[in-house]
Amino acid sequence: MSYLIKPTAYSPVLNKYETEQGIKVIKDFFQDNLATGLCLRRVTGPLFVLRGLGINDDLSGKERPVTFPIKDLQDAHAEVVHSLAKWKRLTLADYEVQPGYGIYTDMNAIRADEELGNLHSLYVDQWDWERVILPEQRTVEYLKRTVKCIYAALKRTEFLVCERFPQLTPSLPEDVQFIHAEELLQRYPDKSAKEREDLITREWGAVFIIGIGCKLSNGEPHDMRAPDYDDYSTVSADSALPGLNGDLLVWNDVLDRAVELSSMGIRVDKEALLRQLKESGKEERLELYFHRRLVEGSLPLCIGGGIGQSRLCMLYLRKAHIGEIQASIWPDEMRKECAALNIPLI
Repeated sequence: MSYLIKPTAYSPVLNKYETEQGIKVIKDFFQDNLATGLCLRRVTGPLFVLRGLGINDDLSGKERPVTFPIKDLQDAHAEVVHSLAKWKRLTLADYEVQPGYGIYTDMNAIRADEELGNLHSLYVDQWDWERVILPEQRTVEYLKRTVKCIYAALKRTEFLVCERFPQLTPSLPEDVQFIHAEELLQRYPDKSAKEREDLITREWGAVFIIGIGCKLSNGEPHDMRAPDYDDYSTVSADSALPGLNGDLLVWNDVLDRAVELSSMGIRVDKEALLRQLKESGKEERLELYFHRRLVEGSLPLCIGGGIGQSRLCMLYLRKAHIGEIQASIWPDEMRKECAALNIPLI
């Protein structure tokens, strides 16, 4: 089912050609800033991986990957990636990346089960990054420092875009704020998770919600996470609340709602993997290639995440629909509605 947010009196600030220029400026500048700030080297990422290795991202566990048989491998099936969360960790090991350094790549994916709308497309493009860390860095404080580094790159990019296109104005606040999902629930106990996100992000402008995937006091997680990459259940020494991961949200005043730009976190170690697989009833995954390597200790400790490229361009270029940034497929009715609202889909 598709869903369209309909901003009133919308008019694109940039025409189609200026928009294409802006997309290039943003993508070139931001990835260089991200790489410099986090000491990342660029690598080439895959569009698809073999089924049955446990390498593909299972997201919430409900989404169906796009699959196809490979003739030269006796019709073994490949899956188009959902993200590269696990592949990156394998690559850190294969490249023997040292602590304090990492990798990033352009991740292109197809998510056929997405509910299409202003922010969701069949086509997903993001910067996927991963960085090797030390055992003592598996803390909430280290997570927060990393988020602040990424946010600084977002701010620098916004400044450049507004300098290049003076008709655009900056919207990001000076700093990003932090709140745990449980604290957010206690703040707005009668609201849904999405309503809580909108309320806190409208107030703060930019917020990182910690603990995505862990069960809260109402018995439900704030949002779903696959149990085998982010560590969402750890009780760290410096916090009484579980979770070494989270989502970065910013306020989008064109759409009048919070928009998630990044999902990231400190990844599971052996203990967290075993605990989260048991809690989620997914212990059969321990037989898969990725999980065996993690349990046997041949994968490094790391932190990583993804940052949405098209969503970031939407924010900076003041666009109402992701289809103004990327070419994709949309329902005919949505195209008609967007045309009536002065939203030009590519």
